[in-house]
Amino acid sequence: MTDADLDSTRGILRTRTALEHFTLDRQPPAEPLRPYVEHFWVLRWDLRGRDPHRQQVLTHPSVHLTFVTDRPARITGIVTGLFTEQIEGAGRVVGARFRPGGFRPFLGGPVSAITDRTLAVTEVFGAAGGDLEDRVTAADEPAPAIAAIEDFLVARIPEPDPALAEVTAAIDRITADPSILRVGELAALLGIGTRRLQRLFNDYVGAGPKWVIRRCRMHEAAHLADAGTDMDWAAIAADLGYADQAHFTRDFTATVGTSPAQYARSCADDG
Repeated sequence: MTDADLDSTRGILRTRTALEHFTLDRQPPAEPLRPYVEHFWVLRWDLRGRDPHRQQVLTHPSVHLTFVTDRPARITGIVTGLFTEQIEGAGRVVGARFRPGGFRPFLGGPVSAITDRTLAVTEVFGAAGGDLEDRVTAADEPAPAIAAIEDFLVARIPEPDPALAEVTAAIDRITADPSILRVGELAALLGIGTRRLQRLFNDYVGAGPKWVIRRCRMHEAAHLADAGTDMDWAAIAADLGYADQAHFTRDFTATVGTSPAQYARSCADDG
């Protein structure tokens, strides 16, 4: 993981306004966890005397394990729509973001079973998960909280899983090659059958490869739109692998809830 990955704001919609209301810090996991955990993160805010803030996030194909002081610890599967959270007063969230597919060995079953769902940490990890929750929420500072989560997961590292390596290779290919828009094309590049690829993604990632491809392209588009209104959307659509701007605009609008141009204007107004 690079410093750029740790500082990335991809997925946080209307980034400038968002970062006026909270801070987000990340740190890489210990080496043994890197096949499974993308990073640990800490969200902090102090809005005392200010209005609550409602934040929308264009989620990644990742499972999150989160600990908040005023609610039970939870495991959140992939959120296929927009994720919306309201923060108010002062607070902190400490979390672990798993790599796509990385939670499957800990869950011990298809990740699609928890897509668009949240589970109590004890539903997956039993009483030990409850003990972890107590340690994390009792920590005054993020560092010992993250250390407790890390130690907990390291103690439960599963046996190597060749299928997880296949999923990781597929995700890396999607990220690196924006021209990929079709599942069949991805399967051919990876040298596996389309049905096997779909089964792997549903089992390990929690969403099909078509959803992951589109979401990855929309992350890039929203990131570019956040930069300003003077955008060549036809060129951006082509760079992201779309045959025409109209198809790109439909996908963006269906995902974000507004057209790319309208979203860019709203971000510019925030500045």
